[in-house]
Amino acid sequence: MEAIDWLTMLLLFVTGTVAFTFSTLSGGGGALISVPVVSSLLGASFTAPVVNLGTFIGRPSRLVIFWQNIDWKVVLYYAPPALLGSWLAAWWFDSLKADWIRLLLGIFLLSTIFQFRYGKKKRSFEMKRTFFIPLGFIVSALVTLIGALGPVLNPFYLNYGLEKEELIATKTANAFILGIFQVGSYTFFGLLHGEYWIYGIALGAGALIGNVIGKKFLLRIQAKTFRILLLVFMAVSGFTMIIKTLFF
Repeated sequence: MEAIDWLTMLLLFVTGTVAFTFSTLSGGGGALISVPVVSSLLGASFTAPVVNLGTFIGRPSRLVIFWQNIDWKVVLYYAPPALLGSWLAAWWFDSLKADWIRLLLGIFLLSTIFQFRYGKKKRSFEMKRTFFIPLGFIVSALVTLIGALGPVLNPFYLNYGLEKEELIATKTANAFILGIFQVGSYTFFGLLHGEYWIYGIALGAGALIGNVIGKKFLLRIQAKTFRILLLVFMAVSGFTMIIKTLFF
């Protein structure tokens, strides 16, 4: 185990606080915001394991804060196939190239602002509960490979009818269950070890504080404003993913 860089730990802690404050207000994306910082500090090969460990540590506080708003029926459909997808993706972690996946996801996220007509439409397509079964498998596999997908699940939650606290609560419950398997998979396959555990914990500690700060601001936001924030962040995330894939 190499010596711990305390400046790196501090930067990761601050990143977690800022990223997850914003994440609570915009329905997700804390991990996506953290990715460039973690990548620049630790290198691309450790980005996905450290980011997923940090977000996993931050989720219990968000679960407690939003516990009463969780839609457990959605969790029941989404979580089991998500566990399988995550395990398979960790197994293939070193052999798959994720650039083309990021490009497609970026295009999808960018298109959501038009799908929802700039926030004027509450739904862009009919989302049935059973659709969360294949969605859980696919998205969990992609998250495990890439490390963060930003708000890629938000359009599906919105089209199912979840907003504000219900959306964040249900998404967090699904992510927490998946996170248990992700961290276990990274550890089992040797992708998370030594000082990178410490760095992930530093990121997660910041996320704990960010969740509390974000909840206070969320209570003051109306449902329509929240939906517009989601759409803006989805579009920005999609545009960023496209640019990074094509030019960096």
